[in-house]
Amino acid sequence: MKTWSRKEFLKVSLAGGTTALLTRPYRAVAAISPGGSPNGDIRVAIVGFNGKGREHINSFRQIPGVKVAALCDVDQAVMAREIQEFELRGEKVASYTDYRRVLDDASIDAVVIATPNHWHSLMGIWGCQAGKDVYLEKPVSHNVWEGRKVVEAAKKYKRIVQTGTQSRSDAALQEAFAYIKEGNLGQIQWVRGLCYKPRESIGRTSGPQPVPATIDYDLWTGPAALVAPCRNTPKWGTVHYDWHWFWNYGGGDIANQGIHEMDMCRWALGQEGLPPTAMSIGGRFGYDDDAETPNTQIAVFNYEPAPLIFEVRGLPRKSGERAMDAYRGIRIGLVIQCEGGYFAGGAGGGGVYDNAGGKLRQFSSPGGGEHQANFIAAMRSRKTSDLAAPIAGGHISSALCHIGNISHRLGKETANAAIREAVRSHEPTCDSHLRMLEHLQANGVDPDAAAPIVGPLLELDAGRESFASKEKYDLSYWANTMLRREYRKPFVVPEDV
Repeated sequence: MKTWSRKEFLKVSLAGGTTALLTRPYRAVAAISPGGSPNGDIRVAIVGFNGKGREHINSFRQIPGVKVAALCDVDQAVMAREIQEFELRGEKVASYTDYRRVLDDASIDAVVIATPNHWHSLMGIWGCQAGKDVYLEKPVSHNVWEGRKVVEAAKKYKRIVQTGTQSRSDAALQEAFAYIKEGNLGQIQWVRGLCYKPRESIGRTSGPQPVPATIDYDLWTGPAALVAPCRNTPKWGTVHYDWHWFWNYGGGDIANQGIHEMDMCRWALGQEGLPPTAMSIGGRFGYDDDAETPNTQIAVFNYEPAPLIFEVRGLPRKSGERAMDAYRGIRIGLVIQCEGGYFAGGAGGGGVYDNAGGKLRQFSSPGGGEHQANFIAAMRSRKTSDLAAPIAGGHISSALCHIGNISHRLGKETANAAIREAVRSHEPTCDSHLRMLEHLQANGVDPDAAAPIVGPLLELDAGRESFASKEKYDLSYWANTMLRREYRKPFVVPEDV
């Protein structure tokens, strides 16, 4: 990946002009107002609102005693659109382009961060250092190391930090998982997370694309390497959303939609840390485009006594259709296989079935819509234990996505016959691989010609949140180099938060 010089950046970007003045990092200050405004209006700033952030604006506006007091976005076109909405409602709201100016605003009690992934951890840390409480969208990190730094910052500065995995506030899932943990279906044998979500090709560009003049691309890029966007789709243009499919900013669908279901799986298993080993099988099939991340992936996390298997599919059920595959009726969600039956569901609940498929019980709720209110309640109580999704758990679930991707990125193309032989003794992985091949064939991909990337089975030192390298330059050694990134000054995640 080419890193731009400043001169090259200004040639390509049509933004230019304003960013040179905004080069200092945010400096830690003493925490202000220990509880924000627990006895009055809590003033919230929404940071990034071209997608999920817009939902947060609407959600926080509806919570009694909460005021959306500020907006922050690096795209002036997006900002103008939202400011107009506030004006039409007769509401006043401050606006900022640079997140550091939000942190300088002493009237702001909490920041809600819904930016691209590569900004999440640094913004969360800076928010804690500035004495703000933080609602941090998923995944909470771009890599494993920086996610732990957010956890450390929340603890050091005594901040309330909620992860945006809203299904933790889903009453139906709370009830269903409690039912399973009580032993009503016997021991859990495995949990399978599913992200079967349509992802069309982003196509090929002729090279670096110009950045719209409304976007401050230096601030948009932040901690990541400053490189030209090589994407330009009719729906999202050159900068927005499709960044998910590039390693510099995102982690593919396992770290996008999949983090929600990954968190549900870990929650169902009752696992609070990382697994002993993990590996990935997958690739980008069915089209040729500029994107880097897999659209088809199986990630295996060998928790004991029951493993977690995660499946990503971006192609439809078969060529020419838009409908997606389903596994036991689920497209986006999870299946918990137990000795005496299984649960199949996701956001909003699901059903319990016997092993013949007969339905035993249904768990239903509106979903995780109370997640923002839960954050505000915890701000008022100043008790991290009141949070449905505290940052420590969000970090572990995010780390699982990164670990699966590390195995993928260290892998090599492998013939499917060799894969079948390698996984045949592990029934859940074998089943996922066979169904993956059937899925690819249905999409016109010859399974004999397709060679998925098989990543190494990586051994983890869960306590250290690193890979157990046996000797210098083994695969675990290289995996450890991928636990963090090089940060672009001044947007550097600090060693000592």
